[in-house]
Amino acid sequence: MCNSILHRENESWTGEKRYRLADFLNQWWDTYKVSPKEQIYPEQYKAVNAMRTCRTEALGVDYYSCPDCGEIAKVYHSCKNRFCPTCSWQDTMRWADRIKNTMMAIPHRHTVMTLPHKLNELIKNNKNELLSTLMRTSADTLIDWMEHKYNLKPGIITVLHTFGEVKEFHVHVHMIVSWGGIDKKTSALKQIEGEYVNYDFLSKKFRCKFEDELIKLYDKGRIQHNFSDRINFLQFIKRINKKRWVIHLEKPMNIPTQVIRYIGRYSKRACLSEYKITNIDGEYISFKYKDYKTTDKEKKPVEKELKLNYSDFFPRLLQHVPLRNFRIVRYYGMYSNRASIPQEYLFTENNESDQENTDNWEELQIKKTGENPLVCSSCQRRKVYMYTKLKSRRDNRTITFKRMLLTKNEFRKGNAA
Repeated sequence: MCNSILHRENESWTGEKRYRLADFLNQWWDTYKVSPKEQIYPEQYKAVNAMRTCRTEALGVDYYSCPDCGEIAKVYHSCKNRFCPTCSWQDTMRWADRIKNTMMAIPHRHTVMTLPHKLNELIKNNKNELLSTLMRTSADTLIDWMEHKYNLKPGIITVLHTFGEVKEFHVHVHMIVSWGGIDKKTSALKQIEGEYVNYDFLSKKFRCKFEDELIKLYDKGRIQHNFSDRINFLQFIKRINKKRWVIHLEKPMNIPTQVIRYIGRYSKRACLSEYKITNIDGEYISFKYKDYKTTDKEKKPVEKELKLNYSDFFPRLLQHVPLRNFRIVRYYGMYSNRASIPQEYLFTENNESDQENTDNWEELQIKKTGENPLVCSSCQRRKVYMYTKLKSRRDNRTITFKRMLLTKNEFRKGNAA
């Protein structure tokens, strides 16, 4: 009789993963959506359905068989939804491998710019306009500063976050900023010496840029609001200026790969990592978080646990589902047109492999488990694709079919022909 092997993750590779968000959704989502606490939007329904069906028969299973002994491997299809905890992590690693060789070979800094919480209600009612404005003005703040102070054109990658540690609404952007750039006069690649910045100056510049754009949107009638008139709106702006707007720059990192992977691990990721879920007990789910207001002897944030009922957890989580077609990663400055950067200015790894396997599912499984699921464990022969099974959602029928499997090189050759 043939053996059947499922592709799997080695949990010790990144820590113990005991609970799946999909399991909690399967238990309580159908109950919650009957009488939700907050309106459920189409993109939220789509994200939930994707997570519930990810790596199940509903999305399809590819069957591979050893030509000698018949050992079978089942490869479940992933949902590829950017809000899915599993798929978003793999997407992050692929993104990191793709982007690192398009970055300039100079140090980069991780930068965070945060909007005041008093703007939250206005942002929730105007997500598309105001989140786009935030991403653009935060990048423009640093681009203008570097051009005027150093006469350099930097490159910036911006990643949007709308959540904090306990998944409350906390709007900020993470940026990968080249600590230097291309000289506007000589076109030479230069890095900035030292790491000092005037935080008060940059904070004020960021605030002014965002507020100028916000006032323009108000004057053009492009935002929904509850202000009685323009004076009432400007008084609101004045109130949010009483506190300094928060910005943060970490020390420069010399190698773009380090910066990309360091930031990508926690910025270009799903809202809630399943490794942080500590318990699922009936109607309740618990997850750990870092309390930055409480620190230990080493000045590190204390780790705590939050327990929520599904009726409170689902709206708190789903408010962070990105809008349809909204790009949460954007590129500015020199990185908005990377083809304009001279090839000799780009970062390259000396031991970079020419093989294009870094974003391949098979390669990811080898990295995670140390084994290739498509190589027979007994014969060491490569398994061959047999067929795909898909369970119909309408009548629960199982559909069996064959699909075309092409490598990247085969696909490109076919297009060229």
